Amino acid sequence: MTSLDRPTEDTQAEDARAVTEAALFEAFGGVRGMIETVLPGLLFVTVYTINKDLHLSAIAALAVSLVLVAVRLAMRDTVKHAFSGVFGVAFGVVFAMMTGNAKDFYLPGMLYTLGLGLAYIVTTLCGVPLIGLILGPVFKENLSWRTRNPGRKKAYAKASYAWGLILLGKCAILFPLYWWADTTQLGWVLVALKIPPFLLAVWLTWLFLAKAPAPIDVFAEMEAAERAERQEREHPGTAEQSDGADDAADTADSPGRHRKA
Repeated sequence: MTSLDRPTEDTQAEDARAVTEAALFEAFGGVRGMIETVLPGLLFVTVYTINKDLHLSAIAALAVSLVLVAVRLAMRDTVKHAFSGVFGVAFGVVFAMMTGNAKDFYLPGMLYTLGLGLAYIVTTLCGVPLIGLILGPVFKENLSWRTRNPGRKKAYAKASYAWGLILLGKCAILFPLYWWADTTQLGWVLVALKIPPFLLAVWLTWLFLAKAPAPIDVFAEMEAAERAERQEREHPGTAEQSDGADDAADTADSPGRHRKA
């Protein structure tokens, strides 16, 4: 490798890292997605800490979730992260109202975290890492990493194990608190554990993928195949002529190979 090659390789590595960062932000919602995840639970525990009113706390949390969705709609932005927050808050509100126990507002989210952590581990053990299923369409590679890009599959496996272990570690803290702590203690610990584990998992995912082979753009491959098929229909024999021209060019480039013939 010459000194002229190094800047090109460094630029390609930087481009790969930038693409990975952009894809992770898109997949996990970025800063706004984190705010939409934290704010309803933060408002619930704040109101409940002040007045111990389950109904008022639940209404406040649900109202702010709906406001976040309305803001997304007004800005014509994607609403998948805001809607997931609304559904999570709604399940918590219904659960708490049914049992009359304010701690049950957090229980559906905790069970979801437990299930998601197990899903990351189990899917990786089965050879189909969940993080690859999530990020594959974002990188325009779909499932090509499973059979055509083993280095990338290995990176997805590492990232999925990281997500699973982090989420299960979070559950190991929260579930004992659900049984032993009061509502405000559980609520503040849960709010405190919203962002740091998430950022750690995203950072590890970025670290693994930044060192992995580049994704295979299957969408570009399909478009190229469609163009070739369309060209063949419109101009039959073009592909064969192109192959013949390529062979002739190869022969011209290396005449010594055919002298004996």
